[in-house]
Amino acid sequence: MTGRVFAAWLVLASGLCFAEAMNEERAVLGGGCFWCVEAVYQSQPGIKSVLSGYAAGKKANPTYEEVCTGNSGHAEVVEIAYDPAVISYEKIIELFWDAHDPTTLNRQGADEGTQYRSIIIAQSAAQREAAEKLKASAQSKFSNPIVTEIVDFTEFFPAEDYHQDFSERNPGHPYVRGVIDPKLRKLRDK
Repeated sequence: MTGRVFAAWLVLASGLCFAEAMNEERAVLGGGCFWCVEAVYQSQPGIKSVLSGYAAGKKANPTYEEVCTGNSGHAEVVEIAYDPAVISYEKIIELFWDAHDPTTLNRQGADEGTQYRSIIIAQSAAQREAAEKLKASAQSKFSNPIVTEIVDFTEFFPAEDYHQDFSERNPGHPYVRGVIDPKLRKLRDK
């Protein structure tokens, strides 16, 4: 490839990457163990990627062990990159209400602690407003009050590599078979 052809290819490739990024928005939320939440959203059309991590706490670059103590203030969350032309932020939040119990404070199933709290971390004023409206609307589905926190985004810290794509990489793991697989079946049956 000559210098000019390479330069033209580089400009074109950069433009494609930029155009692809233009059709991408992010949502950050937590509803218990991030392995479950990750698996729920990975199967949805329009979802480009789901990254497990930590947010809404006070410690920079926390480790899993630090988050598990409950002292970091962080919740286990996922950062979802999605194409808004295929799936809306509203649809992502509507699925959130179905994917976990937003009425239990600091727990989901056997997972207990502030790191497992139900939380939506708004990336913008528009997301916060939408999340608040959707929370109010979803309340009619539940007999107990929704305790989901809605907070503004500050920083997201990716979890360790062994937490990423956990369900896909560990289909025989007892947690996957006993918790995640039944949850996914229940959601598919809806």
